[in-house]
Amino acid sequence: MPDSDDAAAAPPAAAAQSLSPDDWRLAVWRSFLRTHNHLLRQLEHQLQEHGKIAIAGYDVLVQLAEATDNRLRMSELAEAVLLSRSGLTRLVDRLQKDGLVLRQPDPEDARGMFTVLTGKGRDTLRDASKVHLAGVSELVLGRLSEPELRQLEALMVKLDPVPVRSGR
Repeated sequence: MPDSDDAAAAPPAAAAQSLSPDDWRLAVWRSFLRTHNHLLRQLEHQLQEHGKIAIAGYDVLVQLAEATDNRLRMSELAEAVLLSRSGLTRLVDRLQKDGLVLRQPDPEDARGMFTVLTGKGRDTLRDASKVHLAGVSELVLGRLSEPELRQLEALMVKLDPVPVRSGR
């Protein structure tokens, strides 16, 4: 049975046909936002249910794990995650307190700081990834065919300034 958020994600086909082109375009945009929000809430819930790190912390650890030398300047990290700079600072403070990241001064810029993934952070990410990736598979990848995923990839390439690493 579809979740109530699924039903609210898009207007019924008949209703969509009666919308003006501008209203339809805005309805598509709102559907995208609702779907994004729904998926993040579901993924967050799954992580919490299994006692894993919150999704925002998971995102920070992923960004650091994928970065050269597992470190990023705070400004780079802020651009990569879905948090305000002040929200990121508070989150990194908590992650550092938990031993998942550490801060290192930038030897080339006394004003700059790097956030660095620790071994404990890598282990935490690896552990949480099992739950997170299963959720991504269940909620998205398992619901779309390969042609639909290729179409989604093409759409994301048009919208996202960071290129998708294609599996082709």
